[in-house]
Amino acid sequence: MISEASRPYIDASVPVLRQHGLTITKLFYTNMLGAHPELTRIFNMGNQASGAQQQSLASAVFAYAANIGNPGALGPVVERIVHKHVSVGIRAEHYPIVGKHLLESIAATLGDAATEPLLNAWKEAYNSLAKLLIEAEANLYSTAGIQPGDTRPMHVVEVKTESVNVLSIRFVPADGKPVPAFKPGQYVSVAVDLPGGRHQLRQYSLSDAPNGENLRISVKREDGVNDTPAGEVSNWLHANVKVGATLQVSHPFGEFLPETEGDAPLVLLSAGVGVTPMVSALKRVAQVNPQRRVIFAHAARDAGHHALRAEVEGLVSVMPNLSVVTFHEEGQGAAGVIEGRMDVAKLPAWSHDEASVYLCGPHKFMQVQWLGLLNAGVPAGRLYREVFGPELLDHLL
Repeated sequence: MISEASRPYIDASVPVLRQHGLTITKLFYTNMLGAHPELTRIFNMGNQASGAQQQSLASAVFAYAANIGNPGALGPVVERIVHKHVSVGIRAEHYPIVGKHLLESIAATLGDAATEPLLNAWKEAYNSLAKLLIEAEANLYSTAGIQPGDTRPMHVVEVKTESVNVLSIRFVPADGKPVPAFKPGQYVSVAVDLPGGRHQLRQYSLSDAPNGENLRISVKREDGVNDTPAGEVSNWLHANVKVGATLQVSHPFGEFLPETEGDAPLVLLSAGVGVTPMVSALKRVAQVNPQRRVIFAHAARDAGHHALRAEVEGLVSVMPNLSVVTFHEEGQGAAGVIEGRMDVAKLPAWSHDEASVYLCGPHKFMQVQWLGLLNAGVPAGRLYREVFGPELLDHLL
């Protein structure tokens, strides 16, 4: 927690620092990665180029400072950050490096306004957040039985084209030992070595139900649009991974966990490659309770961009209470498809007080659906979403 002496400086400076957040974090990453190039292995350099990672750091630090003393708001955010950090191998010794360069960047950006009491207050705030994260990450590493940065070699046993830009990759442990347990909604990090000796990690949701034999991810090729760079790792995987290849894969992590083991109605809403954790959840429900009431709705650009559709529709025959609703923005007249973007009003009715609703997809999609669900009377406490990046913290800033 923050001392009473430091709290006024934090409260007064949060709006100012938020205003300069991107400037501060761009300077921070430039200086830190310049001094510690080895850390490029654990940072998403595509997000560096787009500015998403800088915004994410600024949002995390300022959201924490603005909500000190409100564990109810911070708890889910901290848990999500912890899972992401553990998936890429963040270590306790990284935090002093980050803290040093972050405070130096605040001082350089604010100039004379960065007084010693203000910088000391932010040092205290950062150290408090770092302690919280280090302890939680240590517990998660211990529970998983791994060391920071551990990956396992996995042999690729299947590569399947799912749509014009999604490729499924199925793999098994190269050492012949059991696959790690996971829950639907979780993800793994995949490590690849890119040209020029660069090493990068990316997270991909597991897209099949746990089966004790293998794991599957479904990777969207990110082609790059306007100022957004193409996805180096996704493009590398699409171009290079063949049956028989070996990938380095992390233990599964993630706290977006659709409730698959119960009896209450379940609503799964997705768009684009956000379908992947939803398919994992749906197939798990088919394993444990095929009679359960489930609404599965997915939005895609068109039929060619609709990944894993056949798998979902194939479950209708074994799940009598499953309703599958498909939205395509383009392409008219397709049987069983609603033209246009997803509209909550066009979904089957469900008991808003009984069902939990899970969303996964592009940020704008989830914003629109979240608002639509609230306006339709769905309690906010029954809404859950899978989010990576600074938008997770919108409600805290």
